[in-house]
Order: sequence, then C-alpha cells, then structure tokens
Amino acid sequence: MKTLIRTAVTVAALATVTAACTTSTGETPAPPKKTTLGAIRLVAYNSCDDMLAGLREKAAANVGPWGFGGVTPLTARAEDTAAITPNAKTAVPEHSTTNVHEAGVDEPDLVKTDGNRVITVTGGTLRIIDTATRKVTSTLKLTEGDERVFAPADLLLSGNRALVLFRGYGDAMFKATSAVPLGDTRYVLVDLAGEPKVMSTVKPQGTYVDARMVGSTVRIVTRSQPDITLPQPKENVSEAERIKANQAAVRQAPIDAWLPKIEIKDASGAVKTDTVKCERVSHPADYTGTSLLTVHTLDLAQGVTTTGTDPISLAADGDIVYGTGTSLYVASNPRWWSVLPMPIDIAPAEEPTPEEPKPTPEEPKPTPTIPPEETEIHRFDVASPGPPSYVASGKVSGRLLNQYSMSEHEGHLRVATTLTSADGKNSSSTVHVLKADTLAKSGEVGGLGEGERIYSVRFIGAVGYCVTFKQVDPLYTLDLRDPAAPKVTGELKITGYSAYLHPGGEGRLIGIGQEASEQGRTLGTQVSLFDVSDPASPRRLSQLFQKDSGSEAEWDPHAFLYWPKTGLSVIPLTQQNESGALVLKIDDSGVSKVGMIKHPTQEQQGDYAYQPGIQRSIVIGDTIWTLSQEGIQVNDATTLASQTWIPLR
Repeated sequence: MKTLIRTAVTVAALATVTAACTTSTGETPAPPKKTTLGAIRLVAYNSCDDMLAGLREKAAANVGPWGFGGVTPLTARAEDTAAITPNAKTAVPEHSTTNVHEAGVDEPDLVKTDGNRVITVTGGTLRIIDTATRKVTSTLKLTEGDERVFAPADLLLSGNRALVLFRGYGDAMFKATSAVPLGDTRYVLVDLAGEPKVMSTVKPQGTYVDARMVGSTVRIVTRSQPDITLPQPKENVSEAERIKANQAAVRQAPIDAWLPKIEIKDASGAVKTDTVKCERVSHPADYTGTSLLTVHTLDLAQGVTTTGTDPISLAADGDIVYGTGTSLYVASNPRWWSVLPMPIDIAPAEEPTPEEPKPTPEEPKPTPTIPPEETEIHRFDVASPGPPSYVASGKVSGRLLNQYSMSEHEGHLRVATTLTSADGKNSSSTVHVLKADTLAKSGEVGGLGEGERIYSVRFIGAVGYCVTFKQVDPLYTLDLRDPAAPKVTGELKITGYSAYLHPGGEGRLIGIGQEASEQGRTLGTQVSLFDVSDPASPRRLSQLFQKDSGSEAEWDPHAFLYWPKTGLSVIPLTQQNESGALVLKIDDSGVSKVGMIKHPTQEQQGDYAYQPGIQRSIVIGDTIWTLSQEGIQVNDATTLASQTWIPLR
C-alpha cells in the first residue's frame, strides 16, 4: 500500500517541474486541461471537537517540511459609479467620489471627501482639510510608535465617522521573516464631529484582505493561519522526517490555534479580547485547514457595540473581494508564486524473508505534480443588518485578474478567468456563468484569446467586455442575456491593450492601458474611446498616446477619475523626466488632452530634487484636487491654473 505524504516546494522547484513538462520535439503544446465547474457544498461543524478533528487532519495533510507555505497575495454597469453626489444642502458643492466597481458599494481608498471636507491619512496621521478655506483644520496621530509611520492605510467615510484600515502583516510567515517591524492589522474608528478622536481600535488576528461598505455598514475580510509552533528541524534530517514531525505537532494543536482572536480597545483605553466561536465557523466540503477567512461587521453609525465585530469565519483562503448591495464574494486564486503543497507517493519496503537481513530503506524521491489551476469563490449574504451568512462556495478553472473579473447580475455571477497549461506554453480565457444562490454552473463561453491572458474585464448589465493580450489586443464583446448560453458577439483587434475599462456613456467604453508594437513591446500609456453601440462590430473612435509613460490607473481603478457632467478625466502619469496627472476631455466622439497637473518639486538633503507622483484626483465644485504623498494641490478645472498647495509632511 502507498502512503500519501504532503510536502512543499519552492517556486524554483515548481519551475523545474514545469520545464520538465515542456515538449522537446517541437510539437504544439497541449491546450490547458479544463476542470469541471460546480458548486461546493458548505458544511457547518457539529461541535468544537468535530471542528478540531477536521482542522487537524486537513492541516496535517497540507503541512510541508518547512510549514504551511506562503499566503502573500499579489497585491489587475452603464451608470457611472464615481457619479455626482446629490446635494444634501446647497452648502455642499458637487464632488466626485471614489471610483468603485458597483454603485452604492463604497471601497476603501487613500482619500475621501463629502464635498465640505477632504480626509486622508499619510505618515500615520489623519488630516481633515476644509474645502472652503483649503486649510488643514484638524490632525490626529494614529500611529503607535515609529514602526507604524510607513504602514499603508485606507479610509472609509460615513457622516462624521471615518474608519482607517491599517494594512499590517500579522501572518506567522511575516512574523518569522520580516526584519522590519511593520505592525499588526488595525481598524481604527474615528469620530470627526468636532476635534477628531479615536472611538475604538480593532486588532484582528491575521492580515487585512479588503472591505466594502453599504450605507454605514462595513464588512471587513481578514485572513489568518493557524498559530502552531512547529519543531525546529534537526541537522541531516530528511524532508519526509520533517513532514512527519510537523504533522505530529499539527495533530496535537488545540482548537485555539485556529480560532482567530480579536482585540478591541475603546476610547478609555480598556481592552477586550474575543475569539471567534466554534459555531460561527463553517467549511466547504474540500478545504486545506491551513487558513481561515473571517468577515467582521462594523456599523460606523453605531460604532463598536457589545457584540464587537460580529465575526464569522470560513475554513478557506481568499485574496480578491467583490461586493454588491446584497452579496459579498471572496475568491482565492491559485498561488503559483507561493510555496505549494505537493503529493509524494512513498512505497514501503517489501517485508524481508526470515533468512534475509532487513535492507536499509532508501529515502523516498519526490514526484511532485502540479495542482490544477482553479479558483475558489465563496459568497456571503450581506442583505440584512448584523453578521453576514454563508450562501455557497464554487470553483472555476483558471485564475482571476482582479475583482472586475466578477459581476453579479439578475441572480447570476459572471466570472472571467485565464487558464494556462502546465508547461506555460498555451492559455485561453473563459467567461463562466454561475447561479448566485448555489454557485453551480449555468453556462460558459471559452476560447477567448488563445495563447494570451486577460488584461481587463468589465461587465455592464447583460453585456461583457474582455481584453486579452500578448502581441495584439482583442477586445471581445459578449452577450450574457442567456446564462445557459453566453456567447461572443464581436471582436476588435488593435495593437496594445486596455488594462482598465470604464463605462463612458451610452454605447461608449473608455480603456486605459498601453500602446504596443506589433511584436507586443509596450510603448507608453494610451487612452482609448470605443464605440460599442453595435455589439457585433466594436470599433475604436479615438486614441491618445503618451510615449514612454505609465499610469497607476492601469492596475488601480481608484486612480481613475471620470466626471460625466463635463467629460473631464484625470489619470496619474509617470514619464522619464516628470510625474503628474494627465487631464483629458472625453466626449462622445473622442479623447483630447487638456494638460498636465504637477505638484511642486520637493528638495531633499544632498541637493536631490524630485517630482511627487500624483496618486488620486477629485472634482470639488469647479476645481480639481490632486493628492500625492507630499501634499494636496487645488487647480482650476477649466484652465488648470494652480490655486493652492497644501503640504502633508
């Protein structure tokens, strides 16, 4: 009988395995093998003992000679989601908001505004800027020592409450390997009425994945690994022996090793520590036992109540979050860059006959196999107040690009993935349609971009747009009206690619990306306006090209500003000799350049000067506010004349 032992290989070893699969005869490589789509039943644990037994065995099966492996994520509708905020009173100027995926579902970002105030956190300090006087009216230091000064932070804003989300690094992997103290994940609730003050601080166990806010209710997703001390490996010990010792440690670990802990500090400094209860943890039918997703709920209007953050957990992994008004999806991409568990078959030595000496068994040779490239998706119902509830889990072949690869519409979830063959020589993309209530397969359309990968996706109602690229950029239009039979209706081939797609009005689609040569070499930022009024024949109406440049908007949609009222659009732009924000006019017929906004040159010690890179842009009234790490600048929206510089250092 063969014994199945799990081990782990590094990326380098995986590359060796991949190379070994490459054909040497010059034959066309086999296309990637498809996996069956289907729902994965969610199962609740019967008791803490049942939960502990299940987690121990699953984790033991997935522990390798060096531990559980890395969990570092890589951090790619017709109405405009960065639309005008209606005036609650005449004193509030018209203003843009964060560019988000779904209307009414806010996403954390570097800066927030309600028209009267601009709020941002830089260097661990929250600052409030009055938009009328253009002065910093209040500051609040949120750091807990110098180690947190450089900790990245995002914001959510609801009325006079702000939630600051510090992206700490709390997983065991970072605790063991990080030479620089980067702090723990923290969620800080701040009262902005009057002089800002901290109302409460929540420290969850694990790392921050992402969050979404509907109304004043925030759902925050964190990821944690079991806190298990594995034995120090002895010298000259085989990998098989290390695995055996690690498995023994896992099988002796208590339930507390898996259950995430939450520390809550109130305004008085009193600290309460809580733990996710066993009855609040569920699992898919198939899981590893090496990570838990926890969803925390915070109503900014109420603050942190006696129920804390109402956490619920799922024995699963995830790194991409997508939300609607009623659903929260967390997807887990296959991690080809991480330490991956691989199966090793070990055949025991044959039993010797009595007259023969027992031979010394040889150390088993690893025979790793590459796991299928597939993505798990978990759905939570967030339609009701309080903690969400699990709905279903599902699995699709291939990997997602980002949250825009998912879209819920009329009871179905559309998911766009790229599947790459084991030898890395062949790839193609597919749009899968799943039932939202079960995440079971309804239909799919594949064969998109043979030999290429997805660079951008956008779903607008019953229509989908998908860009794939290797040397040229096919923009595909898809008809998704029939979930059981989605189909490609049109295709446009042009050089370069769009890395982000944005609705540009009726029958128009805006693309931000890179121009490229016919051989696929990128040449610089391009902004395209597509006419998609005829799904069978998409065409590009206009293109603006900036040679030898790049834009943060290509990989972070929050950096893109589109103001439909005037057609104003702003994107960060970095070129060889300068950085700033490119201001454009996008109307029904084309894209034209208005000018560049640049922040003041900053002098540093050693006579070194640099141009701050602009990260975000906001429209407030008839002005454009731009944010960099050094400060905020206010420019006239028509002439682009600089009006005010507000330093943030």
